[in-house]
Amino acid sequence: MNSTNNNCTNLSEPVSSAGMPDFSHSAKFPSPLWLGKPYYSLDSYCKNTFNEKLYKISLDAGFTCPNRDGTISHGGCIFCSEGGSGDFAERLTSPEQIRDALLAGRERLAQKQTGNKFIAYFQAYTGTYGPVEYLESVYRAALSVDFVAGISIATRPDCLPKEVLSLLQTLKCEFPEKFIWIELGLQTIHESTARFIRRGYPLSCFEQALENLDAIGIPVIVHLILGLPGETKEDMLASVTYLNNQKVAGVKLQLLHILKNTELAAYYQEHAAERISFQTRDEYLDMLITCIEHIRPDIVLHRITGDAPKKLLIAPLWSGNKRDVLNTLHAKMKQRSAYQGKQWKGNFHAGSFNTL
Repeated sequence: MNSTNNNCTNLSEPVSSAGMPDFSHSAKFPSPLWLGKPYYSLDSYCKNTFNEKLYKISLDAGFTCPNRDGTISHGGCIFCSEGGSGDFAERLTSPEQIRDALLAGRERLAQKQTGNKFIAYFQAYTGTYGPVEYLESVYRAALSVDFVAGISIATRPDCLPKEVLSLLQTLKCEFPEKFIWIELGLQTIHESTARFIRRGYPLSCFEQALENLDAIGIPVIVHLILGLPGETKEDMLASVTYLNNQKVAGVKLQLLHILKNTELAAYYQEHAAERISFQTRDEYLDMLITCIEHIRPDIVLHRITGDAPKKLLIAPLWSGNKRDVLNTLHAKMKQRSAYQGKQWKGNFHAGSFNTL
């Protein structure tokens, strides 16, 4: 690995964030920065920041996961598909294939109204779990592609050792015109649920990872799942509101999908009478709107429902029509005069953490 640039900070030194938009309590909401939506979407953030929409190109760089290879457990989290949550990803087996994989992904998006730049998304499995030399080669290859605006790496908080943090810091300094985001799969703050889904790490591990990433200026996007077995509406809302006081730049709210060939699918079939995920679209949207209203207004919402491969989806089947879900969400929020942060009562932490 290359040594850290002299202009870069040490891992122990905090990095101040770039100036945040005016999201003070005196600001008007819904904010003009949200571009007509009742929440701060990734689309709005990218158009505000890069003057164009940035689509993600999902990559499967051949990683595995400590929850699959026996380091922690076998089989992964009970909801995780055989593709390691990267079922739509472009697969590659060497760093030399990165550009071709990104070109293939760009071609797949050709029918959409894309901009000129894209996000290389290391989505499948655990994107920081591997030899640091290999990590450096694939990250560097992606950052070097001319039409890539930055990279987003999905990983676990227990897979961010010091050498990986040092690598991220080095690349951040070597590619100052591009961004590096880390996406952490928290899913829930409740330890009983975490044990049930076999997450494999305690909440304290997540909090330490946030501190370490903030110290080197890497923004964090957190994944939460709505509808996990045994969780009440109050439990889900507690996970959402917990993030308001953490050093978090973005959130993905993911509807629980029950997919074929997962342990969750077997559990679903054995416990047909038990409430798992959301039975109806409207029930989910009511919960989702409540969550959005309690999320700090400066947090970017990267996802509010999620996709599942139709050939793998067992339930909820209504989620297969994503356009209908989003259109109905916006209509309901308009009817209720609902918007992100409407029920949030906290204080902003401007300058105390790294924004996207």
